[in-house]
Amino acid sequence: MSSIQTNPSANLTFVRPAKFFLSGLSNVPHAKYYYVFLSLAYVVTVLGNSFLMCIMYLSRRLHTAKYIAVFHLALSDLCGSSTVIPKVIDTLLFDHQDVSYEACLTHMFFIYHFMNLQSLTLLVMAYDRLVAICFPLRYLAIVTKPSMFLIVGVMWIFSVIYFSVLVGLVNRISFCGSRVIDSYFCDQGIIYKLACNDNSINLMMGKISFGLLMCTPFMLIVISYFFIALALLKISHGVDRIKAMKTCTSHLMLVAIGYLPLISNQIAALTTSIDPNTRIFNNSLRQVIPSMLNPIIYTLKTEEVMESIKDLYKRRKINTAIKRI
Repeated sequence: MSSIQTNPSANLTFVRPAKFFLSGLSNVPHAKYYYVFLSLAYVVTVLGNSFLMCIMYLSRRLHTAKYIAVFHLALSDLCGSSTVIPKVIDTLLFDHQDVSYEACLTHMFFIYHFMNLQSLTLLVMAYDRLVAICFPLRYLAIVTKPSMFLIVGVMWIFSVIYFSVLVGLVNRISFCGSRVIDSYFCDQGIIYKLACNDNSINLMMGKISFGLLMCTPFMLIVISYFFIALALLKISHGVDRIKAMKTCTSHLMLVAIGYLPLISNQIAALTTSIDPNTRIFNNSLRQVIPSMLNPIIYTLKTEEVMESIKDLYKRRKINTAIKRI
């Protein structure tokens, strides 16, 4: 069944289904084991990111511009996983595969919005490291808390406006045939292929989105680390060089697990024929694994965070001992 809506201004009639059907992972053997993994991953993601945000909130030494970006990454990871995983489990494990047209577009918006925020936050963190290592004497003057809050605010405004337009463009598509989306969420690329009218603008926006919001931040991060590497080579003392490199290791690991699977998956999709289930697994893992590992990496690999955890633990022991007296 489909509903017909008219756009008077354009004098065009668009055919829109009342519902879409999400078929991704539904035909995969032993898929329920994957749902168990997703559930465990979500628990780890919620606990890990919540713990990291609490540490940054409670520890005064982490109330710096740098950790505003780290806090925002943890928040984006938490919101992004909460947008994806519970819906996937509800949709496929409990056979709630029908999703209304409006709910589909809403879900699409939030998934891409938080993916974009994660990508842009990694770029902001690269900018922080670039200034810290290449311009150490001016770091505190350039990277301030007001400037970081401004950057985060601009990121949110840009992302909300951009994806509102992107999702709004779906309304110009007519769906005359299949309403089956071969994915675990309302994937814009698949929805565009279901169109029975001109979808060239939508396809163009999809390519622009990938290039502008994924490839461009990754390339800028690579360029920033090229200049960081040049600055490190100029450091005469090996100890100082290693110390500076350690401040970048956590971020480099986050970039690797955040960008490389996504970009390699897209390149493979353009150059070879990928099994639909393989593509779905790769995409879902790309949205699940980084959000789960980011807080673990930052907690274990960042000395400031570990020291803050130890200080908070000691403070709690002292407060407990005082109460007992």
